[in-house]
Amino acid sequence: MINLYEINKAALSKLLADWGEPGFRTEQMWKWLYVQRAASFEAMTNLPMNLRQRFANEATLGQLQMVSEQNSLDGTVKRLYKLPDGQFIEAVLMLYDDERRTACISTQAGCAMGCVFCATGQMGFARHLTADEIFEQAMLFARDLEAEGDRLSNVVLMGMGEPFHNYDESLRAIRRLMDDLGIGARHITVSTVGLVPQIRQFAGEGLQAKLAISLHAATDNERSALLPINKRWPLRELMAACRYYVEKTGRRVTFEWALIRGENDTPEQAHALGKLLKGLLCHVNLIPLNPTTGYIGGPSAGDTANAFIAALAEYSVSATVRVRRGIDIDAGCGQLKAKVIRSRITKGK
Repeated sequence: MINLYEINKAALSKLLADWGEPGFRTEQMWKWLYVQRAASFEAMTNLPMNLRQRFANEATLGQLQMVSEQNSLDGTVKRLYKLPDGQFIEAVLMLYDDERRTACISTQAGCAMGCVFCATGQMGFARHLTADEIFEQAMLFARDLEAEGDRLSNVVLMGMGEPFHNYDESLRAIRRLMDDLGIGARHITVSTVGLVPQIRQFAGEGLQAKLAISLHAATDNERSALLPINKRWPLRELMAACRYYVEKTGRRVTFEWALIRGENDTPEQAHALGKLLKGLLCHVNLIPLNPTTGYIGGPSAGDTANAFIAALAEYSVSATVRVRRGIDIDAGCGQLKAKVIRSRITKGK
């Protein structure tokens, strides 16, 4: 079966020509795929019945199989998808009062980074996703929103996996989001735990996409305990890469900081962070820690976040608290974890 979300316009044109169809069919079909975003071949009403039937027999609109969908009290939607080889991934759609519709998509099945408070990191690594598998997660949300008279406005590569560990496919997916879904680069964010060579490479891509870095601690000892990658790329090298990125692109870096009660939400940590970031064009996203079964830490309480923000302001570092979404369905930052990551097929059974 031909997955139409995996072929470009030239390949679609060749396919239709091989089927003996006139040239204008390519444009018609492309519009059904990426403008009208039809969910079925039957809906493509200006195509001849015999062509629609042939597509139904020989092609598919995507290859992700939705296993389950959960809906949060705040409107967040989380989907569990099965991949063709039996692996599982999760994707999330967040709805905001300002009419933003943000898809949080995965770039790997599992994750090799091992961040201790992240459910995906706790489950281990299965495999990289292809650019088409990454793209399709956003495409399906965009298609469903279109059917409701709404539109997907933002995409964040913050789901399962480390995008820069799967650099080439993640970048290909970003370009498809821009070209085929019409998502502006400034409405796309890629998040990394701090892979220094890839941060430097990303600076030279010429993209306006946003860069977010999971920081979570301001000293090497404390950060290495939370994010093992820090032992390979310590803060000195990470911050040098961030400064290079800002100098090269003129764009602001966002640092993500999970506020863990009694661990990294103290005044001492806030001042250490302020000193680390002083003078850098950046913003800090404070995220009260979301619960996972594999980590005993809890979210900061009371006015701790406000005190943290005030301390950072002394160093002219801006910070805000991110609105937590989908916590009741384990759809928040760090909570994505497919129940099963390897099928009988991958185990050779």
